[in-house]
Amino acid sequence: MADPSSYRPKPGQIPDSPGVYRFRDEYRRVIYVGKAKSLRQRLSSYFQDLANLHPRTRTMVTTAASVEWTVVSTEVEALQLEYTWIKEYDPRFNVKYRDDKSYPYLAVTLNEEYPRVRVMRGAKKKGVRYFGPYGQAWAIRETVDLMLRVFPVRTCSAGVFKRSAQIGRPCLLGYIGKCSAPCVGRVSPEEHRELAEEFCDFMAGRTGAYIRRLEKSMQEAAEEMEYERAARLRDDIDALKRAMEKSAVVLADATDADLIALAEDELEAAVQIFHVRGGRVRGQRGWVTDKVENVDSAALVEHALQQLYGEESGDAVPKEVLVPALPDPVEPVQQWLTERRGSNVSLRIPQRGDKKDLMATVQRNAQQALALHKTKRASDLTTRSRALEEIAQALGLDSVPLRIECFDISHLQGDDVVASMVVFEDGLARKSEYRRFQIKTFEGQDDVRAMHEVIGRRFRRYLQEKQQTGEWDEETPAGEDTRPAAGPTAGPTAGSTVASPDEDAPAATGPTDEEGRPKRFAYPPQLVVVDGGQPQVAAAQRALSELGIDDVAVCGLAKRLEEVWVPDEDDPVVLPRSSEGLYLLQRVRDEAHRFAIAYQRNKRGKRLKAGPLDSVPGLGESRRQALLKHFGSVKRLRAARIEDICEVPGIGRKTAETIAAALAGAAPPAPAVNTATGEIIEDDATPPAALSSERGQEP
Repeated sequence: MADPSSYRPKPGQIPDSPGVYRFRDEYRRVIYVGKAKSLRQRLSSYFQDLANLHPRTRTMVTTAASVEWTVVSTEVEALQLEYTWIKEYDPRFNVKYRDDKSYPYLAVTLNEEYPRVRVMRGAKKKGVRYFGPYGQAWAIRETVDLMLRVFPVRTCSAGVFKRSAQIGRPCLLGYIGKCSAPCVGRVSPEEHRELAEEFCDFMAGRTGAYIRRLEKSMQEAAEEMEYERAARLRDDIDALKRAMEKSAVVLADATDADLIALAEDELEAAVQIFHVRGGRVRGQRGWVTDKVENVDSAALVEHALQQLYGEESGDAVPKEVLVPALPDPVEPVQQWLTERRGSNVSLRIPQRGDKKDLMATVQRNAQQALALHKTKRASDLTTRSRALEEIAQALGLDSVPLRIECFDISHLQGDDVVASMVVFEDGLARKSEYRRFQIKTFEGQDDVRAMHEVIGRRFRRYLQEKQQTGEWDEETPAGEDTRPAAGPTAGPTAGSTVASPDEDAPAATGPTDEEGRPKRFAYPPQLVVVDGGQPQVAAAQRALSELGIDDVAVCGLAKRLEEVWVPDEDDPVVLPRSSEGLYLLQRVRDEAHRFAIAYQRNKRGKRLKAGPLDSVPGLGESRRQALLKHFGSVKRLRAARIEDICEVPGIGRKTAETIAAALAGAAPPAPAVNTATGEIIEDDATPPAALSSERGQEP
């Protein structure tokens, strides 16, 4: 525990201006980020008698070892910089709203030549119009099914669209009138885009004028005795009204607003958001957070606004945001929202009428979400705690293994040998910590040797990063290389990669780099689990012993009888079939197996699709495309002279010689075959799809 007076800035050293400050611990990890209108007043409040500080604030300042700050011009800049740093450093003492699911959106891909209506999750993409989020994906599909009768916009994938264009026949939706079939030219790109924009206008809430126009057209058709067209328009109107009824009117004045409500206790807080567009509830979402810092309702609202609108712009930020408490001060937050929208945004507390009643509904949802979260967490925590205790007791550990890492080897008859590492913390999968490896020291099928290599590489990196942070300053074990391991463990793009970027951030309690970002291999496990029996366990233990690591337990789970093997024991540890501990080990093992197989299949697929040009050193995708565009096929490129190859832009003499040598040593590809007719396609008539296959890409 550090004494705050040991790193307190000198009087007068802190500027009296707006800014953002960072507290770091003794290992330079960023543990808290805050902003202030006056840095001098705010930071001075942390360096007072510890007895006068809130317990959470006291824990933070005694954990910290230094403080630094950055001066900005305005409070709005401070708000934006604080959000950026919290997202980048993931400080352990900052409030961070976390959600256990990805909400689906109704998306219209206006960035494509033929816009497509689809369900999308995850990060938003530029040029795509989003509506939602929705609670369930089926609700989106029901709405779209009704809307396609009136707005027959494309919904098919790129592959289906391309296939229909090639064969000259639309898909089923084109035949039943729920797609305008732009793939076969029934409508022009301009007409199809106009349909998509009308679809977006209707979903954005501009429904009344469109329905009135349809009703007028229906009456005109009836007066002209075009009864079939009038009946079709009548059915279109009914379909649109049914789609509108799925989201009831809650605000009569066609308001565009987001309503945010809170439910909190001393330890946790739940946030619920209702997205109202055109007076109708178009989406709902919610978050739950641990109150790791001393915050009131106004600060929780400010954090929620940062997370909700930090990546948004334009119409995604509504004209009106209704909250239960206003941030203090409110002007910078309101100005920040206005800048993100591009026009004025009203941030206020509803006082009366329909908006206050709707806020009460959102508040009830927040209270129910918090109660449900506490019930689930208590149940899950009890089960996970029992499972970890059973594992510790069965393996004779001094304490429960709060962090478990499991390794698995995957290959196909000795080819494309890879390994996976999955991480479970407190009995829960932490996917942002997953890693994958390519086996590079040998070729062929040898799971034991591969396990020894992977465990050695993982923990060698652990020792190196401990040395860099100063947490471990003993001499390196004899015979070990202190340089970063080559290949898959060396960096973020070489083999050991994060499995899913939209999952939880890396553990904030683990060691970090010089800038305070969490490191990749510096957080050690208490238990290593390997997929296999006695040989794999012995290989893992040998790798740890060679590195001088004796504080990490090792066990293996054999698939045949689900036996738990430990080092230097002739007999396995047998856990009861009903044991929560065995069930947790099985989940860890199965997750490692799934992750390894996924990587191995991906690697094998890339190898099988690789063409002769892919192996040419220094030849990137752009120059490969230029070569194929210039010559038309790999066969013609193979027959070309070096002088002809040099005529391609970006290809020099040396590169041309390398290409010619590589193609001369490569076996010629099999002749292209038309899969529809079975005939062999001559090179002069090779279609684009065949060229793509020659260069190892999907058509």
